[in-house]
Amino acid sequence: MVARGAMAHFWSLESLQMVAADGGTESSALVDDNGSEEDYSYEELCQAAPRYLQPGGEQLAINELISDGTVVYAEALWDHVTMDDQELGFKAGDVIRVLEASNKDWWWGRNEDKEAWFPASFVRLRVNQEEVPENGSNIQDEEQDSDISKHRQKIAENRDQMRTNVIQEIMKTERVYIKHLKDICEGYIRQCRKHTGMFTAAQLSTIFGNIEDIYKFQRKFLKDLEKQYNKEEPHLSEIGSCFLQHQEGFAIYSEYCNNHPSACIELSKLMKQGKYRHFFEACRLLQQMIDIAIDGFLLTPVQKICKYPLQLAELLKYTTQEHSDYSNIKAAYEAMKNVACLINERKRRLESIDKIARWQVSIVDWEGPDVLARSSELIHSGELTKISKQGKSQQRTFFLFDHQLVFCKKDLLRRDILYYKDRIDMDEMEIVDTEDGRDKDFNINVKNAFKIINRTTEEIHLFCAKKQEDKKRWMEACESERRRVREDKEMGMEISENQKKQAMQNARKSRQGKIKGVSYNGCPMPPPHQTLHPLHQRHITVPTSVPQQQVFALAEPKRKPSLFWHTFNKLTPFKK
Repeated sequence: MVARGAMAHFWSLESLQMVAADGGTESSALVDDNGSEEDYSYEELCQAAPRYLQPGGEQLAINELISDGTVVYAEALWDHVTMDDQELGFKAGDVIRVLEASNKDWWWGRNEDKEAWFPASFVRLRVNQEEVPENGSNIQDEEQDSDISKHRQKIAENRDQMRTNVIQEIMKTERVYIKHLKDICEGYIRQCRKHTGMFTAAQLSTIFGNIEDIYKFQRKFLKDLEKQYNKEEPHLSEIGSCFLQHQEGFAIYSEYCNNHPSACIELSKLMKQGKYRHFFEACRLLQQMIDIAIDGFLLTPVQKICKYPLQLAELLKYTTQEHSDYSNIKAAYEAMKNVACLINERKRRLESIDKIARWQVSIVDWEGPDVLARSSELIHSGELTKISKQGKSQQRTFFLFDHQLVFCKKDLLRRDILYYKDRIDMDEMEIVDTEDGRDKDFNINVKNAFKIINRTTEEIHLFCAKKQEDKKRWMEACESERRRVREDKEMGMEISENQKKQAMQNARKSRQGKIKGVSYNGCPMPPPHQTLHPLHQRHITVPTSVPQQQVFALAEPKRKPSLFWHTFNKLTPFKK
């Protein structure tokens, strides 16, 4: 029972009625498939029973299991980089024994290294807590039984039960997830749009991103998943084809995940004002949503896309090769890993374009289109000698991006200042190795040289490196540039014009000194830890810090971050 006194703490009666009244005057654009939509009055809200369900499972049930002596294990969704000795560090995929889950945000657990606090949102409970050996230690007992066929039948039954558990968890979490998405769209977005005096369209776009599109997609996905679900015998369900059918649609999460850090920053600004905190809490209560703050709800799509590969990997473990769904489950697992990789790569590329934009605005006398108009990643950089047909040599600093090679000249006095000189379109070029000695095209002696030749005009650019090792690196970098361009096309890797434009605007503002007091990645620093009691004391004060979340670390990107950005710091005036 929700008391009126508690309600008054969050929002006045008139304000709650205002939100409820607005909710009943207009239908939401996003409703259930049967067209149903609920609006809640203040009185109905006061009569509502509290709910305890969390995105990761029922917290009360977890504590009951632990209290009964049941061993409860959780699997890490993401890496947790600890900032304090009292926190438990782990990597994605690690198994953690949950020892206490009374706090909804921080649980107490143990891994191979130690026992400490860890953020509950970083893990998922294992579906099958007790692993059943298929050919392991228990066989000795079974061998005493003369009936070997019974032993094999028992293993098959256990495997079927394990597969049933995983299938049922997938279905359950999908239904809960749809409820969360509906609550966000109808409980928050619909109400926010009615209060134009509090929210601009741009603010709502930043905070909620494309979550409405995700809701529509997931409803269709769940409907198809339900068709493949065998209610009578869940272990016979064939859901792999459903993931494969919708694999391209899951790319919609990339935009949301890339936008999520900006959403957190914008929401954090609003929540500093009491009227916004009260408004969002009123929306939550009127929608009868679970007791999680709005930022927790907005994290659920990021959590969800990271869970799919783990769930499919667990399902594959309990699916025999003879099962009719084996090949589809295996393909679905690889497909969802690739989705996570693509999201990782796009996130990394967005970080890259911010650096490229800051680099460009530091170049003096820049001419022509922005480098971001065609490129999104620095591949190699360094000094080369450029030789003209007339035999004139010029020492230049070159920057190889995807699709183009930009070269600059150093200032004679301040060597950290660069002047723009020109660029070469790499899409029309091919790289040719040149032997040491007299070059027949330029009629001069060269050493450590290579050529870039235009396939259409046959224009030749001759470059010489200082060392043979430098030449080799440039040759390899040029080959890498072509390979990455092909991969980007195959992966559908694209950065929107709006994102490129925003990166350039931010870089120019930063260059002018208008942005102050913001950390490198634009996120506020977490508050310091409070002093904790020794580790052996179980019931100690939970950490107050914000976990250092790495939500995209589930699947490593295909390419590691470039090693050449340190060169930028040496060659361009980034330092104040």
